[in-house]
Amino acid sequence: MNIASATDLPAADATELVRALASREVSAIELCDAAIARIEQRDGAINAVVVRDFERARDQARAADAALEAGERRPLLGLPMTVKESFNIAGLPTSWGFEHAHDLRPTEDAVAVARLKAAGAVILGKTNVPVGLADWQTVNPIHGRTVHPLDASRTPGGSSGGAAAALASGMVALELGSDIGGSIRVPAHFCGVFGHKPSHGLLPSRGHDFPGAVQGDSGAPDTLSVIGPLARSARDLDLALGVLAGPDLDRGAYRLELPAPRCAGPAQARVLVLGQHPSAAVSNEIGSAVQAAADGLARQGAKVQDGLALLPDLAALHGAYQAALFAVISRGIPAEKLPPVISVHVWLGLLDERARLQARFRELFEAWDLILMPAFGTAAFKHVDEPAWGRRVLPIDGHDRPYGDQSAWAGMASFVGLPATVAPVATTREGLPIGVQIVGPMFGDRSTIAAAGWLGALRG
Repeated sequence: MNIASATDLPAADATELVRALASREVSAIELCDAAIARIEQRDGAINAVVVRDFERARDQARAADAALEAGERRPLLGLPMTVKESFNIAGLPTSWGFEHAHDLRPTEDAVAVARLKAAGAVILGKTNVPVGLADWQTVNPIHGRTVHPLDASRTPGGSSGGAAAALASGMVALELGSDIGGSIRVPAHFCGVFGHKPSHGLLPSRGHDFPGAVQGDSGAPDTLSVIGPLARSARDLDLALGVLAGPDLDRGAYRLELPAPRCAGPAQARVLVLGQHPSAAVSNEIGSAVQAAADGLARQGAKVQDGLALLPDLAALHGAYQAALFAVISRGIPAEKLPPVISVHVWLGLLDERARLQARFRELFEAWDLILMPAFGTAAFKHVDEPAWGRRVLPIDGHDRPYGDQSAWAGMASFVGLPATVAPVATTREGLPIGVQIVGPMFGDRSTIAAAGWLGALRG
């Protein structure tokens, strides 16, 4: 599309906006002001952009316009965007939704935020999260609840729920989120946008630290969590990946060269389909959408096969993932408040199991290119107020299912460290978005993103 004016912002993706900025069809300050106006018009009902930095954003936009006029070109020069509240931005609060961290203001940017700014992005502010980033809903005592843009009675997902809601409602075209248990993938699926969980370690997470961590030099990275982009198109995910990927503290010892997509198009792709999981239920609508996406790829020439029998023991994998997840998320809790935790010997055993599974998936991906599966077992669900996860349930096709079981859909890629991209493919009878999750080989990030683009093109 051509950008006739800044009012076209809600319909354009980041790639198109960057092109329009470079060709001077629109100025950075015009796009910045249009995004601010959109936030002010829409966000009162949604509550997605909860930390606003509009005046500094306008300064960044004016600087971007000066650079563009001088002929400078950078990947995101002049593009307005937001980032998840849990990322450090110098001078802005970073609470992770914890009331005790309400006034915590880092003095330097997260590495990823610094890279976005270096690429020319204009940071408007930060989007809402659940407390401790630990829910598929987005509500906390500081900023309140973020609701789904299409239905205020439902969650936009979590923990990058504010991020997905801001994208889906047209406030911004690009967002930065994080994921350990589906925190990028579930909101992308719920809100009908694109999201990418990168290969573990591909993007630097320093500056996305549990509140109270030492600023500047955070602790050792964990074995599960990642940061990654959410966007309106697959090509925007690739654009952001190019800006964000690479070693944190590069001293010239090595450099990143991500492989190109394995397949030029769906006709060359070998796709396994996982429609059922032994540890988590899935609704008929979600299962049908996954199968319809697989059928669409098959019509384009892809080799498609049911993958359940070819994959490792998924129930055992899920058990190992849950044990590792609990160990990781308990980090930072004072010792006197900790429930019983695993021993170091059990932890080392989990790392060994992870290594075995990584080898198993390397072998699998010699014969297959992609795994197509749900991102979550339902579409966006109604807000759940029960505070205890163990007592929460989700209604799935008339049956109440344990809430926490749904982490199984995210756990495979998270525990093994594989890239996973979510693309919107359908809607429910109620008009809610449905996305599918595409998992690929380690560092095959551009392959899963490319497949998300194929599915987006098939949907039209």
